[in-house]
Amino acid sequence: MQRLYDFLRRHPTGVDSFWAVLLFGVSMLDVVAESALDTALKLAAVPVVLALSTAVALRRKWTQAMFWLSLGAAVFQLGTGITAGVYDAAMFLILFTVAASDVPRWVSRTALGWGLAAAPLYFLRFGVDKGTNTLDNILFTLFMIIPFVLAWVLGDSLRTRRAYYAQLIERNQRLENQREAQAKVAVAAERARIARELHDVVAHNVSVMVVQADGAAYVMDAAPEQAKEALQTISGTGRQALAEMRRLLGVLRTGEPQESEDYVPQPDVEQIEVLVEQVRAAGLAVDFEVEGAPRRLPSGVELTAYRIVQEALTNTRKHGGPDAKASVRLVYFDDGLGLLVEDDGRGAAHELYEDGGADGAGHGLIGMRERIGMVGGTLDTGPRPGGGFRISALLPLKKS
Repeated sequence: MQRLYDFLRRHPTGVDSFWAVLLFGVSMLDVVAESALDTALKLAAVPVVLALSTAVALRRKWTQAMFWLSLGAAVFQLGTGITAGVYDAAMFLILFTVAASDVPRWVSRTALGWGLAAAPLYFLRFGVDKGTNTLDNILFTLFMIIPFVLAWVLGDSLRTRRAYYAQLIERNQRLENQREAQAKVAVAAERARIARELHDVVAHNVSVMVVQADGAAYVMDAAPEQAKEALQTISGTGRQALAEMRRLLGVLRTGEPQESEDYVPQPDVEQIEVLVEQVRAAGLAVDFEVEGAPRRLPSGVELTAYRIVQEALTNTRKHGGPDAKASVRLVYFDDGLGLLVEDDGRGAAHELYEDGGADGAGHGLIGMRERIGMVGGTLDTGPRPGGGFRISALLPLKKS
């Protein structure tokens, strides 16, 4: 049955043609058997039957044209004096089809007007003999209008439901497209975040390793023990960098962190002191100071604070020169966390900082601003009076 139903839905004109042939046959039998029609009227009824049958067959393929054809057949029927027959039932079907189809609204309204006028015009042409007085005849005429109006209302309701269903489909498609767009934006944002994380990890740890390697090569012969300590620092820093990179790349591969010793927690404010010690071990003099009462902060704020300090100290090692000194200051406010990272930068030109680095790309400072923007904070960067560079940030604590 389902296959038959699907076949009929795929071939609506074929189905309509079947009913049109059946209507033509029954109508011709009715015309022949109608005693009220003389031979001339019976012959005149043939094109009316043929026109209405054709309109039924092609009503869904050429709706507007078939409406005008049926309307012409109705006018011809009234003009020649052909009384109503079985074939006139096709007019209800045509009226329903016009109201249900996606034709211009004026055509649909014209069809409704034709339906309202059909019965009165017919009875004006042939007279009414259904009541004992004029009022009864008028009431009967009005009653005969109901089938035409009902056919148009049913068709218009079907058209409205189809339009509503089409709107729902369009809306669902639009929502699906929006979800796909939002998913793409989320993926792009996550990739940008991971790119910033990788930049911070690689830039910081590799710069430490380079400084230690240079120092080890310099003192290798004169102070073997110091060179050994530098190599141990390089080893530890490299392992830490690999662990963080595996954590980030693991997220890319699986979509979520895995429980493994290779995956380490995200850095927080407490690890800033460890970071400072690593930088000191790499040969950069750093003063570290904390003001206010330390407390737990939102993870996003803590990670942002750590990465800003990490990037700032990395820039100092890269651009501050061999004799540069830096200072890191954390200030806990009631409604936020303040960061101040400064260096004297005596060994490097200010242009290096202003351009964002030796390559002029400025990815470090750009990454800082993006991180600050994600937590709703503010960032101020620029050269210090008298030399060096200054990075000041305020990270607010969002209260729910």
